Amino acid sequence: MLGAGGSAASNVLDALRLSNPDLDVVGADCSPIHLHLSRADTRVVVPRAGEDGYLGALSATVMKYGVELIHAQPDPDVRVLGAIRGRVPARTFLPSQEALDVAGEKASFNAAMHSAGVPAPETISFANSEELRSGVASLVSRFGRAWVRARVGAGSRGALPVRSAGQAIAWVEWWAAERGLGAGDFVASEYLPGREFAYESVWQNGRLVAAQARERLEYFYGHVTPSGQTSSAAVARTVRDERVDLLGQDAVLALDASPQGVYHVDMKEAIDGTLKVTEINAGRFPTTCNFFAHAGLNLPALYLRCALGEELSSGESSPLPPDLYWIRMVDMGYRLVPADELDAWPRPCP
Repeated sequence: MLGAGGSAASNVLDALRLSNPDLDVVGADCSPIHLHLSRADTRVVVPRAGEDGYLGALSATVMKYGVELIHAQPDPDVRVLGAIRGRVPARTFLPSQEALDVAGEKASFNAAMHSAGVPAPETISFANSEELRSGVASLVSRFGRAWVRARVGAGSRGALPVRSAGQAIAWVEWWAAERGLGAGDFVASEYLPGREFAYESVWQNGRLVAAQARERLEYFYGHVTPSGQTSSAAVARTVRDERVDLLGQDAVLALDASPQGVYHVDMKEAIDGTLKVTEINAGRFPTTCNFFAHAGLNLPALYLRCALGEELSSGESSPLPPDLYWIRMVDMGYRLVPADELDAWPRPCP
C-alpha cells in the first residue's frame, strides 16, 4: 500500500513494477483529484495523515484489501505512520521513531550530526528577529553568504541564500505575513557553494543492504525560485566517490544506531571542498528512486523484500557505473542516458 498522489510514490511504483509487474498495489491519498494520476491497481481516499479518522481509515483499507505492507510518502506521512506503526494491522519497515523525528527537524538533525562528529554545516537557531539578525550577520561575515530555510519541511521549503542580515529579516517577515511562520521557525547555516550529492540506501537490522550515490546537476524549475533550488533533480548522474559513500553511511549510523528501512542522505561541498551532510529523508524514497532501478539497482524492490521478511546479504555500495544521466521534465517523462550519448546530436553544416 502506497501513498498515491505524489511523484515520489509514482516512481516507487514504477521501480516495483520493473521487478514484479504482477504486484497488487493499493494507492491511498487524501485528495480524490490527485488519485486520478495514480497507477495503483486500487485507489482509496483516506483522511490526511494525522487527522481524525486517519488510523481508522488506514486500518479499514488494510483489512478490506488484504494489505501486507504500508509504505508512506512524503516525510509528514512517514512520521505519522511511524507513530502509529504498532496500531495498524499491516507491516511497516521504518526507522526508529526517534530517528524520524530528529531527521524531520533541521536544527535537531544538524545538532545530532555535530554531536556524532559527522561533518555538517554550521547552523544557528533563533528565538526572535534580533537573534536572527545577529546570527545571520555572523555567518555572512565568515562565509560570504548564509543559507536560511524553514526548520521543518522538504523541497527547500522557505530556503534562500542571503548576503546580509537585512535580506534574511525581510525573507522571514514575508513568511510571517503570508504563511504564519516566525523567526523561531527558521534556521540559518553556512552557505555551501560546491557540488551537491545524494546517497540513497536500504538497511536491514542495522546492516547496509544496498546503496547508490548520485550528483544533482539541474533542478526542476530552479531557475524561477529565489534559492535556485527545489531539491528535485531534473538532471542527475551516478557517481562512484568513496567520500560520498562513507559519509552517507556515517550519517545514517549517527541518526539511527540500528538502521532499518530507507535513508536518503543529502550532502554538499563547502568552500574548501569538504563534504557536509545537510539532511536525511528517513523512511521514504526521493522522487528519483526509479533512476537506479532503470540502471540496474532496484532499491525499492530490495526494500520490499526486506520489509516482507526476507533476510538479504550486504551488497556493494554504489555498484552502478559512473556517469549514467537521468534526465526528467514535467509531462515529458524520463530517460537514462550514458555520458557518451549526451552530446550525440548532429549539427548543421557551417
